[in-house]
Amino acid sequence: MTDHHAEALRWDGQSLFLLDQRRLPAEERWLPIPDLETAIKAIQDLVVRGAPAIGITAAYAAVLAAREHGEHAVAWMKDMARLAEARPTAVNLRWAVQRMIAVREEGGDLDALEAEARSIHARDVAANRAMARLGSSLILPGSGVLTHCNTGSLATGGVGTALGVIVRAWREERLTSVYADETRPWLQGSRLTAWEFHREGVPCSVIVEAAAASLMREGRIHWVITGADRITANGDVANKIGTYSLAVLARAHNVGFMVVAPSSTLDPDSPSGDEVPIETRDSGEIWRTAGLTEPLSGIDAWNPVFDITPGELLSAIVTERGVLRPPFTESAIRAAAGR
Repeated sequence: MTDHHAEALRWDGQSLFLLDQRRLPAEERWLPIPDLETAIKAIQDLVVRGAPAIGITAAYAAVLAAREHGEHAVAWMKDMARLAEARPTAVNLRWAVQRMIAVREEGGDLDALEAEARSIHARDVAANRAMARLGSSLILPGSGVLTHCNTGSLATGGVGTALGVIVRAWREERLTSVYADETRPWLQGSRLTAWEFHREGVPCSVIVEAAAASLMREGRIHWVITGADRITANGDVANKIGTYSLAVLARAHNVGFMVVAPSSTLDPDSPSGDEVPIETRDSGEIWRTAGLTEPLSGIDAWNPVFDITPGELLSAIVTERGVLRPPFTESAIRAAAGR
């Protein structure tokens, strides 16, 4: 598959740059990230988002912090603790930080830390390609697919997870139609996923989330394909809010549900989704989507970023190590995670 994908981040050996995803698709603006504090704020403010891309960003941020602190390992470790908590749900962030800490604890210097960050980045690129191949092979010719949120190059280091599968399936002429949820309140589907499909030359129809059930009822959808921010030992999936709803609808309409995520997203140390912290954000994000600066007096909003989809609702979990099928077991998840 020829890569025409966008990039979420760039590292030139000295500096980190992030494509400001808050401004897409109207403006492609690259922000310099000179230090750890700027990196943490960029992660929290959704300049960069998507679990794999956040993990890669964290790895390079650890290098920037090491340059700032020099030999002061205690100060660097305190920074790593803050970095790991920048967004609590996505396990790739903590995984990447732990990888960088392991290098430092083994006596690694600044060059070793940078080499590890580059390795994390390169591994994600390779994993994306492997997942695209494996996931596409599950889709029969003549299928229609629906995806949620954004899971392409903007969320990863390479061609993407779920979006990478869809792009490859389109080029292999397996698909007749592609749909993308708007994905409120940040509209990652209509702003980012549609933009990526346009760049890749894949025709796509954007729908509001409430239209998904009707699409399935009319028989237009054969697979729902999403990414994941964390997959627990029993196959439960933490992903963008709305994923659970789609999984329930898919089961009711006999539609396949595929989760595509690198092995770094697997968290066999968490028994189930009940143990996953769910990030909630400012309710003002909901009002701003409607063009309001503030709600009516006495009116509040609830704004969780993620939800938990039970593993029993999945048809397949695709990682770069292979395809997992239900029922999911801790031993299978642990093996797929390389532990």
